[in-house]
Amino acid sequence: MEGKAKFALIGCGRISVNHLDAIENAPHAELVAVCDIVEEKAKAIADKYGCSYYTDFEKMIASEEIDVCSILTPSGYHAEHGCRVAQLGVNVLCEKPIDVTREKAEKLIECCKANNVKLGCIFQRRTYDAAIKTKEAIEKGWLGKVTLADAYLKYYRDADYYAADEWRGTLALDGGALMNQSVHGIDMINWIMGGIESVSADCRTFAWDIEAEDTAVIRVRYKNGAMGVIEGTTTAYSGLETLFAFHGTKGSIIFGDKGFYMWDLMDKSVPEPEITNSMGGVNCQYNETNFGHIYLVEDMATAVLEGRQPMISGEEALKAVDIINAACKSSDENREIKLD
Repeated sequence: MEGKAKFALIGCGRISVNHLDAIENAPHAELVAVCDIVEEKAKAIADKYGCSYYTDFEKMIASEEIDVCSILTPSGYHAEHGCRVAQLGVNVLCEKPIDVTREKAEKLIECCKANNVKLGCIFQRRTYDAAIKTKEAIEKGWLGKVTLADAYLKYYRDADYYAADEWRGTLALDGGALMNQSVHGIDMINWIMGGIESVSADCRTFAWDIEAEDTAVIRVRYKNGAMGVIEGTTTAYSGLETLFAFHGTKGSIIFGDKGFYMWDLMDKSVPEPEITNSMGGVNCQYNETNFGHIYLVEDMATAVLEGRQPMISGEEALKAVDIINAACKSSDENREIKLD
């Protein structure tokens, strides 16, 4: 395939490092511009990468030839910024979560469709070997009847982290331990298991001075009949490894940041798969190779060049938002919440 899709970033904060590296290493992506309301942030990136910079993304789009805008602003702005980009005729690559409410996320999905632009979303954990192989094992019946599936998302963010920006930990723009940090694991276990049917949750704010929760425990019922627990927090010093566990009548699989810790199947003819990439880093830090972001940026670039849809659609990204909001509602109302 010839050619490169031209990318621009809207938002030059913490996550922009991963997108800049991904664009630099994706064969069919090229960085042309960045934008941030804090001019110093945008200028520093532009100086380093040799691209243009702006403080107004509409002016950036009007001034540059851009195929894809990566939306890296606070979560509660994702739909607003993504919709405006779509209205200006540019494809959208949105960081997690797609937004913090179903209403806003649906607006972004419909806006991209109405303006005939593509919408891709970032859930890089779906790209890793251990997750893909576990999903395959479940779908092929190698675990037999799956009875339990658990996710342990125990991270650490201190008071300084939340104090660094006014929007952090707010319900309107960020969310808490579930919407910000645990959203990756929630998306992935839902994807691996084929969907969550209902949740019963207890969400609390124990340690940090924030509006949203910093600790949550969710009891899950999956559409395939299995049960499970999802634990998410930003209070577990000093940040643990992300772990997933799947158990059935014919096998158990446990994997984490470094690959498989258990691959125990009744059918011994199915060997433990070789892992060529890791899940990520301890405390929800990104792995050294940045594999997942590179994969999804390249996927978005080739989707634009080939005229196809990206790997992770807006509809897929919406599922994690629904699960998290259902969990928060369950905690508030002290009852089980069923998902559509």
